[in-house]
Amino acid sequence: MGKRRLALCAGVLAVTAFGPAACAAYAADGGGVLVVPAAPAPGADIALGVTGCDAREAVAQSPALVSDARLTPAGDGLAGDARVRSTLTAGTYEVTVACDGTEHKGTLEVVRKHTPAAGAEPSAHPSPVAPVNAGGGGAARALADSRERHGPGTAQTVVALALAGTAALTVHRAARRQARSARGTG
Repeated sequence: MGKRRLALCAGVLAVTAFGPAACAAYAADGGGVLVVPAAPAPGADIALGVTGCDAREAVAQSPALVSDARLTPAGDGLAGDARVRSTLTAGTYEVTVACDGTEHKGTLEVVRKHTPAAGAEPSAHPSPVAPVNAGGGGAARALADSRERHGPGTAQTVVALALAGTAALTVHRAARRQARSARGTG
């Protein structure tokens, strides 16, 4: 009984914490194909997902992607990673996933890369100008010095939601198996 409560609490917590951001990301893509982030810059890595597909794998195709993306089972659908072509101009591109004889479509809005204003100095040197800190010490200082603090992005939110759902489902299935075996031996 304790495992069921744990699974239920984990599921409620995941939906409460990550549900609004995941729903907003899904609504932003305008179709059956989830694209996270929905508006990347050229050269960015993106996550793709599709639900309502019973196949073991599918392929996502788009002229905006460097290559076709292989989607494999994840949570309630299929998911995979891709990279946006670095030579693209800003605009909206279609993403298509053929699955079980059905074509799922979505859009990918590529935005212009942020470039510094003319005459602005770069924020970092292009190559080291001092000895490089080895290990985690150099990374910790760079993170501590960063001016902006951000929470988890949409991609991290969707992955966390998928992991939480998978964990809840696993705990639930284990509890059902245990209950069945207890009934069979009693």
